[in-house]
Amino acid sequence: MCTIKKEKPNYNSDCRTKKIRFRSADRLFAVIEELSKSGPTGLIELSNTLGLHKSTTHRLLTSLMYMDYVRQDEESGKYSLSFKLLEISSRILGHIDVLSTIHPYLKELADISGETVHLVKRDGLDVVYIDKVESSSNSVRMVSRVGSRTPMYRSGVGKALLAMMRPEEVRTIWGDSKIEALTEYTVTDLDELFIILEEARGNGYALDNEENENGVRCIASSIMDYSGKPKYAFSISGPTVRMTDERILELSKLMLQTKKKLEEELGYHS
Repeated sequence: MCTIKKEKPNYNSDCRTKKIRFRSADRLFAVIEELSKSGPTGLIELSNTLGLHKSTTHRLLTSLMYMDYVRQDEESGKYSLSFKLLEISSRILGHIDVLSTIHPYLKELADISGETVHLVKRDGLDVVYIDKVESSSNSVRMVSRVGSRTPMYRSGVGKALLAMMRPEEVRTIWGDSKIEALTEYTVTDLDELFIILEEARGNGYALDNEENENGVRCIASSIMDYSGKPKYAFSISGPTVRMTDERILELSKLMLQTKKKLEEELGYHS
């Protein structure tokens, strides 16, 4: 009769295996990060930069090539990242709920400023209001509503977006828009608009000085996304009796701080 001897598990061995696996993962990501910074790189140069033996670096590169994360140029022999990481990033970004990401910052801004905060997205020649947070500290309510749209040229949020566009694109939008003076303050001259956009670009924010609605003044800023394009903008709106020049200057600091936070959330790095 044979007796099978049961061996105790070697926990130390398991720990060593895990450490080796983690170390390999660290090195794989180190290669990816270095190639993302340096671009096409030779084996020896990459080995020296990472402080790894040439054979170790080659093994890591071979693994990444097998998984289609890295490719090697046939002529130069240099290694570079493939577009697979970009594809993965695009899929991740596609699952991000922009509204749920941005809304807490808008609420914080409304609470601190005591005014109404809006979020818009560009849609052709217009901006569409996609979120609105009313301040609980003020009884005055804005008539704006989520889903409404406004031409870009006569709103603070629209001008914040236009300020980040090329001049020819601004001219096209202006030419295709129906220019009308909704109030006595509405800008209806393209040259004047370009002066306003230049100032907005320098300040980091744009203004709506009763151009869309009498008695209402806004300060607005665009939000760059991961691709470096201004797809969204947000604003603080209030009655002119409260939104004085001194108040606008005070709010501009909050706007720029919030803008930086939002762009970081959406993956933009200047």
